[in-house]
Amino acid sequence: MNTLSASAAISSGRVQLVTFRRQSLAQARWRVLWIALVFALVAFAALVRIAYLGLADHGPVRTSLEEALLPPRGEITDRNGVPLARAFPAYALWYNPSAMGEGGSPLVKSPQEVARQLKAIFPEIDEIDIAERLASGKAGYLRRRVLPEDANRVQAIGELALEMPRENDRHYPQGMLAAHVLGYVNSDGQGKIGMEQVLDQQLRDPALRGNSEPLSIDIRVQGALEDELRRGMLAVNAMGAAGIVLDVDSGEVLALASLPEFDPNAIQSNDLVLPKEATARGETPRAFNRVTNQVYELGSTFKPLTIAAAIDAGVVRDLAKPWNAEPFKVGRFTIKDLKPKGATLNVPQALIHSSNTVTARVADELGPERLRRTMIDLGMNERPYIELPARGFPLWPGKDWARLTNMTVSYGHGIAVTPLHLASAYAAMVNGGIWRPATLHKLEAHEIPRGRRVFKASTSSRMRQLLRMISLYGTGRNADAPGFRVGGKTGSAEKPGAGGYRRSSLVSTFAAVFPMDHPRYVVIAMLDEPHGTVASSYQRTAAWNAAPIVGKLVPRIGPLLGVRPDNTRDVDLTDLQSLVPEKE
Repeated sequence: MNTLSASAAISSGRVQLVTFRRQSLAQARWRVLWIALVFALVAFAALVRIAYLGLADHGPVRTSLEEALLPPRGEITDRNGVPLARAFPAYALWYNPSAMGEGGSPLVKSPQEVARQLKAIFPEIDEIDIAERLASGKAGYLRRRVLPEDANRVQAIGELALEMPRENDRHYPQGMLAAHVLGYVNSDGQGKIGMEQVLDQQLRDPALRGNSEPLSIDIRVQGALEDELRRGMLAVNAMGAAGIVLDVDSGEVLALASLPEFDPNAIQSNDLVLPKEATARGETPRAFNRVTNQVYELGSTFKPLTIAAAIDAGVVRDLAKPWNAEPFKVGRFTIKDLKPKGATLNVPQALIHSSNTVTARVADELGPERLRRTMIDLGMNERPYIELPARGFPLWPGKDWARLTNMTVSYGHGIAVTPLHLASAYAAMVNGGIWRPATLHKLEAHEIPRGRRVFKASTSSRMRQLLRMISLYGTGRNADAPGFRVGGKTGSAEKPGAGGYRRSSLVSTFAAVFPMDHPRYVVIAMLDEPHGTVASSYQRTAAWNAAPIVGKLVPRIGPLLGVRPDNTRDVDLTDLQSLVPEKE
């Protein structure tokens, strides 16, 4: 009995163990099945996501290493590779009122105290304005372009709401130099005003740009031009100045300056728009380009163009011929010379003494249609040809020129153009007679445009002689730089105003070319409303203020451009010197 009971107990235990093992195995199988099912679902979801991204083209964009290393905006350089504008990693100062959490005060200190501490770091900021912006509780930039050392000082203030995000900024390493050529980049990253606007698409798109965009500007020449213009402007208390250096054969602009200038690294609202009271005084914003956008009556600088047209047409054949230089009336207007030099003058004397009467009589014989055609061929009836977006439209006399209009245009009145118009016209007058558009792009030899013929080559040769004589014997003597063979013409024109011309307001211009025996560069220097001062011997005309600027500029830029002083060379004036007494 006992034996049977023990045997039954053993048999029962074995059955329970087998049952337990079977249950455990079944449970393990179900667990493996569930795990496999979960993995299958995850894999299926991943495959669906991959397919969706592929079909919807939402996958990541592949970028080459070269593209990844490119800055967000391309670089602009001068013709020699000197950087003028480049991308620059910088900090910004951002006010984040929610940095301390919702409901609490965004600042530990008072807005006034924080503003005072920021003023100590950035002296140029408006402390009251910053305090008001901090107190308003609105997020926003307090300052763009913060140097690393200043960023550390801001963080030392201990306010979490003053954040310093890293951003890519536009930096102009030459400061204000060539500001009107370059323009600036606004807070949205868009180029404005100058070549930043013109080249905006190329500079933003890595596929369209190379390592840099070279301009025709030579920064050394640009610096010298701005320096001499500024000195000349301040010496005679002029309200503004403009200047340009232009290659006579290619149309490339080596330098272009408008004063007063602006700082593209720190553009201000007054640089773009002036208050009404300033505008009423005749002032213009600093970002306004006087070389390409403002039109002026440029006075006697037009006289050589008129004489060239007359020589070309055969109206002036004999330069020794005496012309009547007496005042005369046309309708109710009297044409006369500022400083009469006798009853008659020949053409070289008329240019040397800047005679309105002789020039007007030459134009009268030339006729309105032929002078008008010459001015059209020189582009005087259209906006100036250059890439900049700001280009002023000339005040053109119209289709049919009356006799008086023809005469006044001949000596630079009744027509208003930009200084760039004048520079391109002078280039055509001395380079053999070919007009070419001005450009701010650096050109290779094969890229120089053919241009259009305006004057005969023989006329151009004669004009080189006459322009040189003006600098030797006439109103341009203060521009004659020894050894550089400068030639040119002065122009002093009263500015028009309500009810007529304002006798107290002049635009003084000197249009120059050097070296005259083999012309290479046109130089224009213009002063807007100069005053008579000690520096100009109390004179307001171009001979005393604009011409000296050129006389100082040419020796500075000539050697930089490969033109060295040489007193053994000059224009051959043998056949003309007898026409001008030595005392003149």
